[in-house]
Amino acid sequence: VLSDGAMGTLLNQRGVGFDRCFDELNLTHPAIVADIHRAYIEAGSQIIQTNTFGSNAYKLMQHGLEDKVLEINTAAVELARRVVLASFKDIWIAGDVGPLGVRLAPFGRVQPEDARKAFLEQIGALVNAKVDLLIIETMTDLYEVREAIIAAREISKDIPIIASMTFTRDDRTLLGDHPVKVAKKLKHYGADVIGVNCSGGPNQILRILKTM
Repeated sequence: VLSDGAMGTLLNQRGVGFDRCFDELNLTHPAIVADIHRAYIEAGSQIIQTNTFGSNAYKLMQHGLEDKVLEINTAAVELARRVVLASFKDIWIAGDVGPLGVRLAPFGRVQPEDARKAFLEQIGALVNAKVDLLIIETMTDLYEVREAIIAAREISKDIPIIASMTFTRDDRTLLGDHPVKVAKKLKHYGADVIGVNCSGGPNQILRILKTM
């Protein structure tokens, strides 16, 4: 099954500055987001990820939009669904969940229960809007991805969950975890599919996947 790829870099190519809130575009400039979804489907993608990588309260707070979590996530799913319906193809919609953008204890001040609350809010909106699956991606902290998966399972016992982490040049996560540990933990937490994204390119990712 072939998924789509980056959203933010393509939005930037279309003239949206990196200082803007890409997630807010679901409300203010939906045509730009829809055009990217459409292009990915035409290129052969069978999974379309919602434009919600930063649609959690912590990330949206940086733009004064923390009260629009439900609205932004719901709009993102509805937008993707309209594009899928117009394509007349059998495309899955994945609710995209990225990092909170804050450090969790013991490495930072945000407590696990607060992180889980933020994930519950975002994932709840995505699931209620009827995504087909969830992709929890670009994570660097096993504590954080654990809270995201637990939150997802609190909301739905059945929805498929992809959990994907990113690694540094030394084949460890930013917090120093080995791929073997990551694979075992993601399975233990309850992810249905585990993987690697971003990191140092295809050769490194293949090497890490073999280790996992």
